[in-house]
Amino acid sequence: MKKNTLMNDNSLYRSWHLGGSEHNAITTEFEWSLLRFHEAFQRYCLQIGSTAGLGNLTYQELIIINVIRMQDRPKPVTIIARLLNRDDIPNIQYSLRKLVSLELIHKVKEANSKIYNYSMTEQGRTKINRYAVLRNALLTTQTSSIDRVDEKMAEAAKLISLMTGIYDEAGRISATYASPPEEE
Repeated sequence: MKKNTLMNDNSLYRSWHLGGSEHNAITTEFEWSLLRFHEAFQRYCLQIGSTAGLGNLTYQELIIINVIRMQDRPKPVTIIARLLNRDDIPNIQYSLRKLVSLELIHKVKEANSKIYNYSMTEQGRTKINRYAVLRNALLTTQTSSIDRVDEKMAEAAKLISLMTGIYDEAGRISATYASPPEEE
């Protein structure tokens, strides 16, 4: 396995508060890369959304409406939350109310049930379809020129999914730890 050339100099990572070892330093670099990627992805989504006529939506609302459009099937809030690995149902419900008020999605009660599903309106579908066309024109046409990009992205997606589970588990475990006493 090839060593990370940035981590060859022990002095670069030993002084980091999140370092101490090469593995800790590489893990921190991975986390920061994800953070920087997320910020770039968020800016990109907002710009594409604005160009597609969805400039009045937040990043979270854009992601939610794309999830609702996924596979053209109505979805309840619990499935939307699960697909996004979110547990803040009230915030998702707030976003759904806004999307309904903007007439981008419908709220429909399941027959003989208390559960509501959300599906696209024609206006919402038109704007999200425009978003998809712009995404293809501006993003996937560029990424398709990267050598073995599909293989690399599939492998990266597997790694990130695995790491998501590890971070979720570490978060659950940390919730059982006592907080340190406050300093005076």
